[in-house]
Amino acid sequence: SFPPLEPPAAAMSLTAISSTPSGGRSSGDGGLNLGYSRTIPGLLKIGQLLSLLVAFLCVRLARGWPSWYAFQFFEVVVLWFLVAFLIFFLMHLCRLQVKMPCINWPLAEFFHYSVGSVLIFIASIIAAVKCGAVSSLVVASVFGLIATFLMVVNLWTSYSVACGPAAGTSSPLIGQFV
Repeated sequence: SFPPLEPPAAAMSLTAISSTPSGGRSSGDGGLNLGYSRTIPGLLKIGQLLSLLVAFLCVRLARGWPSWYAFQFFEVVVLWFLVAFLIFFLMHLCRLQVKMPCINWPLAEFFHYSVGSVLIFIASIIAAVKCGAVSSLVVASVFGLIATFLMVVNLWTSYSVACGPAAGTSSPLIGQFV
């Protein structure tokens, strides 16, 4: 006989246990969530990680920075958010948000992406202005701007998850002025 059909992802419980064709049991929250890397938020995070990595390597391997302080700031900001976004990506891959429910993960990610997009945008603009026609520094600032764009898209798509009203609830202001 065939295994039972899985319910939609939105209706699944975090501790769902299904039976396998061999009669064994498999937990829904164990192992890696490799399917996350094929979703839109997963692909956005991979794009952010790759663009930040390219930006960091371009600045790190460049010779003769025209403005040491500007590119040191760029390097620190890009490296910090590269590590932070890698942690968020690994958190989703390993399903750590299920194991640590005391933290509001969507809200923490939302605030981190909003601060990151502003700081990386500022660092990229400063890097673009101070590059002094050094090609690797120009490429670094372009990849910083690409990462900023991907972070804004991620903020746009995750806004309803982090800050939107819960399903089935209405705003407290609706009906007060009628």
